[in-house]
Amino acid sequence: MGDPRGFLKIERAKEKDRAVDERIKDWRELVVPATDEDVRAQASRCMDCGIPFCHQGCPLGNLIPEWNDLVYRGRMDEAALRLHATNNFPEVTGRVCPAPCEASCVLNIENTPVTIKTVERTIADHAIAEGLAPRVPRSRTGKRVAVIGSGPAGLAAAQELARAGHDVVCFERDDRIGGLLRYGIQDFKMEKGIIDLRVEQMRAEGVTFQTGVGVGRDLPGRSILRDFDAVVVAVGARRPRDLAIAGRELGGVHFAMEFLEQQNRRVAGDDVQFGISAREKHVVVIGGGDTGSDCIGTSVRQGARNVVQLELLPKPPLVRMPENPWPEWPLVLRTSSSQEEGAERDWAVLTKAFVGEGRVTHLEAVRVRFEAGKMHEIENSTFRIPCDLALLAMGFVGAERGLAEELELSYDARGNIVAAPERGVFVAGDAARGQSLVVWAIAEGRRAAADVDAFLRARARRSA
Repeated sequence: MGDPRGFLKIERAKEKDRAVDERIKDWRELVVPATDEDVRAQASRCMDCGIPFCHQGCPLGNLIPEWNDLVYRGRMDEAALRLHATNNFPEVTGRVCPAPCEASCVLNIENTPVTIKTVERTIADHAIAEGLAPRVPRSRTGKRVAVIGSGPAGLAAAQELARAGHDVVCFERDDRIGGLLRYGIQDFKMEKGIIDLRVEQMRAEGVTFQTGVGVGRDLPGRSILRDFDAVVVAVGARRPRDLAIAGRELGGVHFAMEFLEQQNRRVAGDDVQFGISAREKHVVVIGGGDTGSDCIGTSVRQGARNVVQLELLPKPPLVRMPENPWPEWPLVLRTSSSQEEGAERDWAVLTKAFVGEGRVTHLEAVRVRFEAGKMHEIENSTFRIPCDLALLAMGFVGAERGLAEELELSYDARGNIVAAPERGVFVAGDAARGQSLVVWAIAEGRRAAADVDAFLRARARRSA
């Protein structure tokens, strides 16, 4: 695959980001797309390694060596076909996936993996520029499938089911299609026009979208079970982890997703005059993951006075440790594009209280250490941070309550919804596995679609 000696001749080179002082003034994507020549050179570094360990890191089973080779040879249309054979939305994963495939790349033994994510994004953008032709099935089965939720899992399931010939209706409780792709990912990481292009393609393939319809809120669950031959629940794991400490009720303390969704709506042109704003505020983001990072980038662009990000766990090592060998995901310190834009980061910090009269003005915290897996507060380490806006970005604890009860489904011990395939009710994405990556959601949506298709065809054979 690629140039057999490409990895020896060409150094790894990632896409560059726009300069910080430029990009924080707008909401456009921050990555500067690589040139075709540079992408071909990077694709040539893909080794003929015999066992493509990159597949271990990719739940979609992307055919990475194949499309790397096609890009190297300049056969972009064929590369797009191979990419779309396993991934419904590579333009999304090519932007927001943390690329576990690169962590598993054989070249990552030397910390110089192939820039798989850059190549993927380039192929996907080429396909979009050429036009996303719909794949319309030759015949229809006459079976109706309801997909509840239009995030990556729901969209992937809906597209695969429509292409299998079923009549699919995708219900979305919000006013626009996309779920957390639309309202959870900030535009500086992924502009939303690419979602709209996929929706147009899916409509042409036969998917019907109904927005502003919450099953269990606007439409009884029993009517879904009655009117459809199968159901896919893909509502995500949107129940945020709270912080039950003194002062939680104060004004200025918000869940991260409230803050991020409002800004995405502003960028989309909605009137959000009295929403949450970081302008001229001391912002404290509690949580060190991707959601917290998005809060930083958003706060900086809104004009925050300063931003502090607190993480409960210790600071990760700078290099991969012996107990964390390749091809495992490297547990090392990472700095996101948003963190580069001006956040102070602090680790091993436990938030104890929000302080203020009516509105938060300070945050009280204590330093901690971990021994044998247990957390201990360090004596005399209490400190305060100025805080006008606190954003809770500590992850999610399962699916929101209500829908599962409407569909007569249960929850597992982690708060995820349990499918009832014997009744034709399937669950996909974060709703089934808990908070995870977009790439996992797409893979789960495709798996659920295959299960639904098998269920419907088996039932049709029994009734024939």
